[in-house]
Amino acid sequence: MEGLFAVHAGGLLHAHLRGAGHNGVRRGGGNSRLGKTRRTWTETPVRGRRTAPHPFTGGRSRRPMNWPIGLSTGCFHQTRLVDCLETIRESGFSMIEVVFAPEHLNYREMKDVREAALHIEALGMEAYSFHAPFADDIDISSPDLARREYATDEILRAVEAAAVLGVHYVVIHPGPEHTDIPSRDERVVRIENVAAVLNRVAARCTELGIRCALENKLPHLLFGSPSDLLWILAALETNEVGACLDTGHAFLSGDLYALVYKMAPYLRLLHVHDNKGHADDHLAPGDGRIDWTALFKELAAVRFHGALMLEISGAGDAASVMARARRGRSYLRGRARRLTLSAPTTVPHV
Repeated sequence: MEGLFAVHAGGLLHAHLRGAGHNGVRRGGGNSRLGKTRRTWTETPVRGRRTAPHPFTGGRSRRPMNWPIGLSTGCFHQTRLVDCLETIRESGFSMIEVVFAPEHLNYREMKDVREAALHIEALGMEAYSFHAPFADDIDISSPDLARREYATDEILRAVEAAAVLGVHYVVIHPGPEHTDIPSRDERVVRIENVAAVLNRVAARCTELGIRCALENKLPHLLFGSPSDLLWILAALETNEVGACLDTGHAFLSGDLYALVYKMAPYLRLLHVHDNKGHADDHLAPGDGRIDWTALFKELAAVRFHGALMLEISGAGDAASVMARARRGRSYLRGRARRLTLSAPTTVPHV
């Protein structure tokens, strides 16, 4: 989601929140201490927690294109999260991905996180996912131990905040936001570092009853190749780390439709936005060149059952942003509806 907003290194603080990350988190029996469970998903519980269904189910399934559509709050990253929730809800979006931005929601300030969780609950909304911080100095691949530990601490703090919000998934970028491509030998070392950190992060997520998902990045960035993401996932010791397919990034990489199949065993959710093949525009679906019908056919073929999270640009005022979000949602629903009407009631084995 690099084109949506940027988090600068100077904006990251080093304050320690000793013990704060554990406040408000219920271990094992629900989502938080903030009220009754809002989840409508069903699945075999993870440590007693009711979570989203595994999106890659295998076997036979019902009609495959009834995917819930939510909205990333990144389009309002310069506005406090609690101040934009009602606007989002009034536009018919009850499911959101919460993003980190200094003016939007600071995961280090647990008081603000709990306040946001209460507002989400009061409005009958669901924080489905949380986007962990990403910046040049959030580098879990760094060969420098001190830099790597700093980045790991930031990700783990974000995980604690995500648990308070009651999310299903924490979306993580596997590397820093720069274009320096190291030598092959250093690349291997960096991938090993990422895997080691993610094993730690995944273990903490499991303790909190949530999961993490790696997002495919823009192709010009470090680990921007889809093959890098798959290599990292294969190097992990845990199967609790999934993948978040960013449609705009994958389209710019040139292999969006094939990547669905390659990522299928790991695929948990999608960041959905469009572009015209040249820049990470974060357009509403239908405003660019992505063939959404072809994409949906691929998703149905691998029996994907996760959520589609709109991740559109925040350009313009709130009314215009939400108008684009509603238009994008309607476009996606229309494409899915047409395919569903022509689809068999079960998906054959492949």
